[in-house]
Amino acid sequence: MGKETQLEAYSAIAQRTFSDRKRTNILKKGEQFTIVFLLPKVPNFISPNLLTLIGTLGSGLVFLAFVLGTYVTNWYLLLGIIGLVINWLGDSLDGRLAYYRNIPRRWYGFALDIIADWIGIVLIGFGYYIYAKNGTQIVAFAFVALYGWSIIISQLRYKITNEYSIDSGFVGPTELRFIIALILILEVLFQGSITYLAGLITIVLFIINTIDSFKLLKQGDLKDKNQD
Repeated sequence: MGKETQLEAYSAIAQRTFSDRKRTNILKKGEQFTIVFLLPKVPNFISPNLLTLIGTLGSGLVFLAFVLGTYVTNWYLLLGIIGLVINWLGDSLDGRLAYYRNIPRRWYGFALDIIADWIGIVLIGFGYYIYAKNGTQIVAFAFVALYGWSIIISQLRYKITNEYSIDSGFVGPTELRFIIALILILEVLFQGSITYLAGLITIVLFIINTIDSFKLLKQGDLKDKNQD
C-alpha cells in the first residue's frame, strides 16, 4: 500500500470515528493516530460494551495497586500503570470502535461512557484513600469531587454549545493518566512524595474547573442573549 493510500485510509477512518467530538488535548495527534492504528486490529468478538468493561477493570487494577501498595510493598503501585494503560485502551476505543464499525448508539454510548468514567475515577480515588496517610485522605475525596465537577462542566458545555469536548484546553483524560502514572513512579522512588503531588494536582484541577466554570457561564449568557 502506497503512502498516499495509507494517508487516505487514515483520514477516512479518523473522519468517521472522531466526528462526534472536539479534541484539544496536547496529545491529540498521537492519541488519534494510535486509535486509528488499533481499531482495525480489534477482534470481531470484542464489542464496544466489552471495551467499556475492560476500561473499568483497568481502573479496578489501579485500585488494587493502591491496596497492595498499602499492605504489601509500595512497588505494587507500578501495577497501577498497567491499569491506566488498560483503562485508556477501553475508554478510548469503545466509542471509536462503534463508529468504526458503523454501529454507533450515540446517546446510549454517551450515557454509558459518563457512568463508566465516574465509576473508574471513584475506584482510583478510593484506592488512594486507602493508601493515603496522616489525615491526607481528604485529598482523595477532593480529587474525586473535582473530577466529578469537570464531568458536569463537559455535560453542561455540550448542552449549551452542542459541541462535545472532554478536554480542558490542552489537558484531557489521557494527559491526566500520564500525570497519575508519573506520580505512581515517583512515589515508588521517593516514598511520601504522592502526598504533595496529589495535593498539587488537586489544586490545579480546582483552578482549571473554576476557569472553565466562568467560561461556561459566559457561553450560557451569550446563548441567552442570542435567543432574545
